[in-house]
Amino acid sequence: MPLPVPNAIAALLPELTAWRRDLHAHPEVGFDLPRTAGLVAAKLRAFGLDEVVEGLGRSGVVGLIHGQDGPAADAVGRILLRADMDALPMQEATGLPHASTVPGAFHGCGHDGHTVMLLGAARRLAETRNFSGTAVLVFQPAEEGDRGAKAMIDDGLLDRWPVRAAFGLHNAPGMALGAMGTRPGPMLAYSDRFRFTLRGRGGHAARPHLADDPIVAAASLVQGLQALVARRRDPMVPALISVTRLEAGTASNVIPQTAELWGTLRTLDPDLVAPMIEGMRQVAERTAAAHGVALEAELGLDADPALVNDPAATAFATQVMREVAGEDAVDPAVPAEMGGEDFAWFAQAVPACFALIGNGASAPVHHPEYDFDDAAAPHGVAWWCRLVERALPRRA
Repeated sequence: MPLPVPNAIAALLPELTAWRRDLHAHPEVGFDLPRTAGLVAAKLRAFGLDEVVEGLGRSGVVGLIHGQDGPAADAVGRILLRADMDALPMQEATGLPHASTVPGAFHGCGHDGHTVMLLGAARRLAETRNFSGTAVLVFQPAEEGDRGAKAMIDDGLLDRWPVRAAFGLHNAPGMALGAMGTRPGPMLAYSDRFRFTLRGRGGHAARPHLADDPIVAAASLVQGLQALVARRRDPMVPALISVTRLEAGTASNVIPQTAELWGTLRTLDPDLVAPMIEGMRQVAERTAAAHGVALEAELGLDADPALVNDPAATAFATQVMREVAGEDAVDPAVPAEMGGEDFAWFAQAVPACFALIGNGASAPVHHPEYDFDDAAAPHGVAWWCRLVERALPRRA
């Protein structure tokens, strides 16, 4: 069981809960976050942050908190704390009083909780300022597939406020409430999208010999891609290709002109990405040629790199977890997963650690019955605050 949080942070629970449930009831998707980003910016200003910047990376919000000695002189005196704000484009099925009021939008990954944990830390750090340097708090849009982290970096985030390290926090259903974990090295996978279009010659279903059937070619391509994963890579290196969508035809007695396949490539090894993409291209070209159909291949779309935690930053973050949650409530070697996370863009740019905090026995993320457990929020606030105080200790 995790250690209790400090009384001053525990006392924030009613407000954290109210903020989180308000965000949950009014989800916004992608970069289109006017209410969410506006609420975050307004609260940061009300907390007395030293600077609040809106509209970075289209709709991101950045808040600066200086320690008792004033602003940091350079990157050595700054660290970055990141929370994502966007919801998923899916329908909620919890039936809770604070359920989404927006059809087709739902905080099914807990970003409402992530936002509130960092807001709670902002409030507490602005009150205490028990550190020397500058905490750069980043509230990011568009984590769910739209690369909001990259958009903020491309918009000058790290040029404007260089930092020596970056940290992220995500809730983990199935992990004990308030427990924490992370791992050094690869933690989450490279992820992209691909699309193959096979163009054949349509015809009557009763005369397939007079047609070039793109559906048969598509079925062969699906099998060929799975064989590529099974037989063209080291089985000790995790990778997968999932075809998740196949569209072709409009009638049971018509062989269509085209078939389209969509899917995703995932791997924990950055060095495997280029060979796998080239292998996919070769398999598709040979399959199309064998079936007499034309091919259009779009590979590596919307790619996010593998999230690789820096060993030193991760060792530091893990030690802070032990201080906050207790030795028995910290897993320093959580299993790596094939999910993607665009915090990886921060981890490519600066030493970084992405951490997990337990959400208890909830439904899994991206499930229509998922909900962030409000009781986890004070534990996250406590970790964020201690992280800043340990990373940027007060000068004597």
